[in-house]
Amino acid sequence: MTLSEVAERISQKIEAKGVSVDRQKVESKLRRLVDEFGVNLAEAERTVMSDLAREHKLTGVGGTSTEMHRIHDLVPGEWVTIEGKIVALSPSPSPSIAQNGIIADSSGAIRFVAWSRGNPPEMEYGQWYRIESAVINEYRGAPNLTIHSGTTISTVESDVPLIPSITPIAELRPGVGSVRAKTVQDWDVTHDRMLQTGLLGDETGTIKFVIWKEDGKEKLEPDTVYNIYYAVVDEYNGRLSLTLNSAMYIADEGDIEVGRNDTGASGVIVHVAPGSGLIKRCPVEGCNRTLSRQNYCPVHEIQPNFRYDLRLKAVLDDGTRARNILIQRDIVEELASLTLEEAIEVAENNPLGMDEVFIRVSNAVLGRYYTCGGNEFDGRLLVNRCAPMTFDPAELALLLNRAGGETA
Repeated sequence: MTLSEVAERISQKIEAKGVSVDRQKVESKLRRLVDEFGVNLAEAERTVMSDLAREHKLTGVGGTSTEMHRIHDLVPGEWVTIEGKIVALSPSPSPSIAQNGIIADSSGAIRFVAWSRGNPPEMEYGQWYRIESAVINEYRGAPNLTIHSGTTISTVESDVPLIPSITPIAELRPGVGSVRAKTVQDWDVTHDRMLQTGLLGDETGTIKFVIWKEDGKEKLEPDTVYNIYYAVVDEYNGRLSLTLNSAMYIADEGDIEVGRNDTGASGVIVHVAPGSGLIKRCPVEGCNRTLSRQNYCPVHEIQPNFRYDLRLKAVLDDGTRARNILIQRDIVEELASLTLEEAIEVAENNPLGMDEVFIRVSNAVLGRYYTCGGNEFDGRLLVNRCAPMTFDPAELALLLNRAGGETA
């Protein structure tokens, strides 16, 4: 590392405390210590750092960057030195980013980003590294290791086995996590770049997962248990999800009794959304996506041998909150008093076709009160039980008394 690079690192540390420094003066002090007094560069850096800390009455700077930190203990705002193994590397999303991925030690794992302008050495998957004077920032609610121009990276020879710690789904936090979970639902993808999305579950609960299209990435098999190491845990609007592109997932022969995050709601159906009623699904094994009216699957293109299905996408309003709900065939058949076979017959023998089924299903449920239950994800209640609400005279009397009125 050159004197200029060390001066830059010192300046960044001081400026992180809200104090501006003259980089030329910092480099001049370093040069004098090294060239005139023969002080080694590391000691010169500590001396200059301590002088600046005293001058500006700063604490928490001066030699602390060389202290080894455990990845599990990292918090935003720190300058740190760590030793860890590269367990995932991701394609760079921008020319300004040289590398990004996940580094892990025996205590945990953290995402990192190495900026191109710092000209960092290229790190290899599976290799251990010592990273000095990196900065911990916060990205999407989780600590993120930032490698900048003042960071030192050196290889470390280590044969220490790295065993990821499995975290129950209910205890996951934004960042990086490893889970043992079962594929319990496979949803329609909502983007051309998406390979698979659905629901994973363990004994403590369930969580949404996403796999983006990428060379070498494969789908998860339904109803299969996986050990998933180093997945990215994201948070959006207070909900967590797993992105598996950085993760290694290995099928497990065991089974899991999945715990349910069951949510209940009662109210009136105030809206039936397009895409309800009779729909067509892709017949390709493992796909099951909803087809367009032209029988087009976003992944497998035109599918003339589609299969029919029934579903209901609606809004359930309890007077204080409106929930998006999704109801599958067996419950729709009960609520609409219309079987799948009858719906197909209606569609094939009516001038309005599938629109006639939509109208009949809407007329059957719109404006009626129901009590529904299921799992809630991404603001939508995936209903696994639903029944009409029955008239309760006691509740009616209570409401009338509150309003000061009388029964008709």
